[in-house]
Amino acid sequence: MHFVDALINQLFWIIFFIMLFYPYFKSQSLEASRLRLIKQLERKNSSRVITLIHRQESKSLFGLFSMKFLDIEDSEAILRAIRITPDDMPIDMIIHTPGGVALAATQIANALADHKAKVRVIVPHYAMSGGTLIALAADEIMMDPYAVLGPVDPQLGGEPAASIKKIKELKDIKDIKDETLIKIDMSEKALNQMHNTVKKLLIKKGYNEQDADKIATELSSGKWTHDYPITVEHAKELGLKVETELPEEVYALMELYPQPSATQSVNYIPLPYNRPGGTHNSTKSLGRE
Repeated sequence: MHFVDALINQLFWIIFFIMLFYPYFKSQSLEASRLRLIKQLERKNSSRVITLIHRQESKSLFGLFSMKFLDIEDSEAILRAIRITPDDMPIDMIIHTPGGVALAATQIANALADHKAKVRVIVPHYAMSGGTLIALAADEIMMDPYAVLGPVDPQLGGEPAASIKKIKELKDIKDIKDETLIKIDMSEKALNQMHNTVKKLLIKKGYNEQDADKIATELSSGKWTHDYPITVEHAKELGLKVETELPEEVYALMELYPQPSATQSVNYIPLPYNRPGGTHNSTKSLGRE
């Protein structure tokens, strides 16, 4: 009886430690796979590959979820990567982000715009807000055909600066509180600052002043909601230099940033499958998008 109790006790602790450390080892394995793909892409293009990928994923020993946005810590790391990149080495930056701190995005964008070799920003799914600002610092924006960018109009405390500015048009000055007048003043400054930032970035990247001013106005003036999706077609209509042929390594890399959830919401069998004219013979198992 004592032997059975001891065996159960040992099994309990073995299972406990497996459950405790499994998220950590899984995370380490994913990180190693990501680095292998990044190195493969660097060898292929003789470039420095920098990733800015914000996904919800499990971290730490306890498998807790974390959701990231663009912040100063990101800008410090990316600026360091740009700084150690030789002037004659191209940079391929892969971005997947909802945006974040405007200061961080501006710092990254300025550093990329000043890099002497070619800079490509690659958007496999979306680069909104600050992510779009960074993309504007590229010599070439590479987007999946269904990827999107977004407006870069500034937000003050979660409220659009363009909407705050309009309060002056809707009310007499005497009817507006002092605190609101301060927000209006800050909003006007923020809108002007962002417009000038975008315009300067585009001029550095070879756009003429007239086109740069037009694009800056479209993206920073608040004519759309902040989450408005700017498609590839729309981006080209604005005058941005966009290509849609992404390296296969980029898609493979994105698969290594899984979104954890209690239940898997999307299932599909990528290959093998039949299509008119032939059958693919890949043996990839049930996957997730």
